[in-house]
Amino acid sequence: MKILFAASEALPFAASGGLADVVGSLPAAINQNDAMDCRIVMPLYRSVQPNIRNKMTYLKDITVEVGWRKQYCGIYTIQVGKVTYYLLDNPYYFMRDGMYGFYDDCERFVFFSRAVLDILPAINFKPDIIHCNDWQTAMIPVFYQVLYKYHQEYENIRTIFTIHNIQYQGIYGKEVITELMGIPTYHTNLLEFDGMINLMKGAIETADRITTVSPTYAKEILDPWYSYGMDRALVRRTDPIEGILNGIDIESYNPETDTNICKNYSSSKLAGKKECRTSLLKECNLPISNDPVMGIVTRFVAHKGIQLIQQTFQEMLQLGCRFAVLGSGEKLYEDFFREMQDTYPKQVHVTLGFIPDMARRIYAGADMFLMPSQNEPCGLAQMVAMRYGTIPIVRETGGLKDSVFDAGGKNGNGFTFKAYDAYDMLDAVRRACALFSDKKKWNALVRHAMKCDYSWNVSAEKYITLYQSML
Repeated sequence: MKILFAASEALPFAASGGLADVVGSLPAAINQNDAMDCRIVMPLYRSVQPNIRNKMTYLKDITVEVGWRKQYCGIYTIQVGKVTYYLLDNPYYFMRDGMYGFYDDCERFVFFSRAVLDILPAINFKPDIIHCNDWQTAMIPVFYQVLYKYHQEYENIRTIFTIHNIQYQGIYGKEVITELMGIPTYHTNLLEFDGMINLMKGAIETADRITTVSPTYAKEILDPWYSYGMDRALVRRTDPIEGILNGIDIESYNPETDTNICKNYSSSKLAGKKECRTSLLKECNLPISNDPVMGIVTRFVAHKGIQLIQQTFQEMLQLGCRFAVLGSGEKLYEDFFREMQDTYPKQVHVTLGFIPDMARRIYAGADMFLMPSQNEPCGLAQMVAMRYGTIPIVRETGGLKDSVFDAGGKNGNGFTFKAYDAYDMLDAVRRACALFSDKKKWNALVRHAMKCDYSWNVSAEKYITLYQSML
């Protein structure tokens, strides 16, 4: 079976968030099945390093229509393990510092979406399914239905659209229909939503299947509280939205082999985790003691639940918690954590920015990992934390609900709370601290969390089943 993953970013070439992790890992897991040929297409950004560019093979260049324009598209390919990548070159659109946030993002990704379809004859690869991801590729199903479906070389291709975060929809003025898309105006209804052109809505209207990144999130996005208005389009589909939980790269995130931590360890030999804990405390200039160490690795934005942490921070300090915090984002939250570090230097250490090596040292050295998100489509940090034996404390939303189960019940691997309420979160922290004082029970919980399987292999099997059902 032939699958073409279309995405705006993918490791190891370009990344701004979790999407790149997914696209960089899931096709490789799918290709472990010999019956599958899953390939990836993405833009060729300036950020792709010269040493990688030098290994790419130039195939050919084609012309892509963007409204009334005819734009160059160079096709390069490279093999990473079992996965073939196609990187599409256009210096005007992609040779920039950064991937998103430009005035012409709509034009850039309309070009990319059209190019994904135009390159198929050139690369001699006709996929059974094109798997599109987020608004940047949302026009692929639209273009296919309106312009390509009845051409002989494009017959019988199916499309999937995966929503990684419904907040980002690709909303633009109506002029983009004629100016950029080149589709007949009588198809405007496919894309029109609340008086604007909404690219995600177009994909919801035209893709053969809609998926998202966790079973709970698949239900949540039908609720106006979570959907940013898109529930009105989703509920009109007659087929169910498939929620498949993302995984993590268990080879990369492996405390038995990770060279970024001071001492390797496993679920059967936890002594190394204690050394990682001591090393983290020294790095953060926090005193060595038996009080629980709470890790936070996140973006400082409202939907990550920082407000709940603000409201109960003093109470968590009174419980004895010490904090190793890594992240950046909105200034008011950065200022809050700076103030807490200045006020409580023996209990709080904050590193502003994102340092991947530091993140791993927190995953390995902390006892608990706080993730009280208001919404979280899937979340990877809680899975990584468990892989390193650090017990997550999370709100029951999205993928957090699907991957973390409260230690008060059967098969518990963390601590959870339901309401988006600071004192519900504090109660979960209290319960975690109480169990932490019983080292025998705590170590049993740590071992169980480390054995939970959140590898991509589980997700890949579910996607393969979905693909087969579509054909």
